[in-house]
Amino acid sequence: MVTIYYAPGQLRAHLVKAKLESAGIPVLLRYESAGILFGITVDGLGEVQVMVPEKFAQEARRILGEST
Repeated sequence: MVTIYYAPGQLRAHLVKAKLESAGIPVLLRYESAGILFGITVDGLGEVQVMVPEKFAQEARRILGEST
């Protein structure tokens, strides 16, 4: 799995995940539980890594590049 996007919070991460999964790309979200538990989005605590299998990384970056 490779990280293709760093989301500033859960909402943005889940939007990105849904977009990629609708294109048939499997996604894993990785985050610190403290960010969710306390609602903190400072110093990386609320940051979410959007990860995909390496073979899908290029396509996932292309899809995300089109939407920004």
